[in-house]
Amino acid sequence: MDMPDPQSPLKIGTRGSPLALAQANETRARLADAFRLPGEAFTIVVIKTTGDRVIDRPLKEIGGKGLFTREIEEALLSGGIDIAVHSMKDMPVDQPDGLLLDTYLPREDVRDAFISVNGDAGLDALAEGAVVGTSSLRRKAQLLHRRPDLDVVEFRGNVQTRMRKLEDGVAGATFLAMAGLNRLGMDIPRSAIPPETMLPAIAQGAIGIERRADDIRVAGMLEAIHDAATGQRLAAERAFLAALDGSCETPIAGLADLDGKSLTLRGEILRTDGSESLSDVIDGPVEDGADMGRALAERLLARAGPGFFDWRD
Repeated sequence: MDMPDPQSPLKIGTRGSPLALAQANETRARLADAFRLPGEAFTIVVIKTTGDRVIDRPLKEIGGKGLFTREIEEALLSGGIDIAVHSMKDMPVDQPDGLLLDTYLPREDVRDAFISVNGDAGLDALAEGAVVGTSSLRRKAQLLHRRPDLDVVEFRGNVQTRMRKLEDGVAGATFLAMAGLNRLGMDIPRSAIPPETMLPAIAQGAIGIERRADDIRVAGMLEAIHDAATGQRLAAERAFLAALDGSCETPIAGLADLDGKSLTLRGEILRTDGSESLSDVIDGPVEDGADMGRALAERLLARAGPGFFDWRD
């Protein structure tokens, strides 16, 4: 296998936020360690996406999840980069022809973190009518389902931007992913929310690495850093999402857990205003994960009936 070298480094494409760069650097470090290569054998290429440029409108108004991947995937297809590193919860379930997403790093903490101006006070400590900021329809719907008295406001931006908004008094509390805080090494007061209380986004905490389908050299390299357990969990979660036609316009949550050769998948769908939540769980052998994801989606859709995801505010 031809390895990259400092004269012809492997180009790693990523968004430019501090979290995205941390994920790209983790990928570079794992590849360098796996093949005993210097860091100079890899170069990180920052690509600004539409989702990064347009931050003054909700995602549903500008096109959904593909806004954080389109320009990166175009660079991958054109040969401008050799691999692309993504937060898997941002990834659409459909991929462009010619690209393959089959490598995942070990999954981080899947939980949501509740961040409040009152320090580490938990979600239940919120006063009636408190203002909470989030750009996630899932988090908004889950929160309003538990606490319909709260005022949930739009809160887009990277981790640092959202923390500044909190400090500026735009809201009294917000949510971040525990995985992001851990990867950034941010030691800020937060309350981790158990999945039993707030089921996370599909693939939350997972990093995926995308490549050209015909790039055999890169495929061999990525195989060395692939985490099979994360891949098995995401196969079930993303099949569930695909069967629900999930996007940034639909509040969907799901989490797969492994126990030896068995897999348990929990799923939840909510009305956009949080007025109704439907959830279920399915168990089976790990090799049936994708089929289980589709079956769980069918169960919930049958209970929901037509119009369940119609927009309500």
